[in-house]
Amino acid sequence: MSTLFADGAAVDPRAEIDTEVEIGPYCVIGPHVRIGRGTRLLSHVTLTGHVTIGQDNKIYPGVVVGGEPQDVSYQGSDTRVEIGDHNVIREGVTINRASEKEDGITSIGSHNYLMANCHVAHDCRLGDWIVMANGCLLGGHVHVQDYASLSGNACVHHYTTIGSYSFVGGLSRVLHDVPPFMLAEGQPTRPRCINIVALKRNRFSAESIRCLAEAHRLIYRAKVGLDHAREILRGNDQLIPRVNQLLTFIQNQQEGKHGRSRERRRAA
Repeated sequence: MSTLFADGAAVDPRAEIDTEVEIGPYCVIGPHVRIGRGTRLLSHVTLTGHVTIGQDNKIYPGVVVGGEPQDVSYQGSDTRVEIGDHNVIREGVTINRASEKEDGITSIGSHNYLMANCHVAHDCRLGDWIVMANGCLLGGHVHVQDYASLSGNACVHHYTTIGSYSFVGGLSRVLHDVPPFMLAEGQPTRPRCINIVALKRNRFSAESIRCLAEAHRLIYRAKVGLDHAREILRGNDQLIPRVNQLLTFIQNQQEGKHGRSRERRRAA
C-alpha cells in the first residue's frame, strides 16, 4: 500500500513518510517531518519544523503541530515535537515545538485523546493515556503524567505538574501541582478528594483506595502536616507504595516555588 495523498496537499519531498499514511486534502507538511505507519491526517493539518509522529495516530482538521514556541526569548534553533502512537488529536489543536530553555523537545506519549481546540505549549511533556477535554490550555513546561484527565477549558500555569491518575475539573485555574490520584478543581484548584472513578476504572485494590483516601484526609482535611501524616499512616500499616508516591510528590511540591515542584526556590 502506498501513501495516499489527497488533492491540494502540499508535502515537501524531503519529509519521511511511511508508505501506509493517509494525508487528506490541503494538508501542509514541511521538510523535517517524519510520520509512522497507519497515521491519518484527515484534512487541513499543518506539520512544520522538526516533528516526529509515530504509528496509528488520527489527526483532525485544523491541527497545527510544530509551530514556533510563543516565547519571546526563542532564537530560532531546531527544537522539536515528538508524538508517540495511537493518539487522537481533534480539531484545532495546537502543539508548539520547544523553546531553548530545556532539552529542546515538546513530547506527547501514546494513547492520548486531545479534544478540540486544546493547546500544548513549548517544552510540555505528556505521558500516556491522558484525556484533555475541549479548550484545555497548557502553559510552557507543563508536565502531565500517565492516566491524568483534564476537563473542559482548564488552564494550567507554566511549570505545573499534573500527577498520574488525577482529574482536573472544568474551568479550573491550575496554579499549583496537582498530586497523583486526586480530584482537583477551583479558582485556583485544590485537591477535593481522591479520584475514585479513575482508581476503580484502573483496578486499584480496595485497600489502595482506602489508604489513599486516608492520606488525603490527613493532609488536606485534618491538615496534620506531611511528616505527621506519614507517621500515622505507617502506624496504621497504610504506607503502601501508592501512598508513598503521593507523599513524595507532595514533598517535592512543597520544596518548590509557588506550589510547583519544578520551580525551585533560590538559595538565600
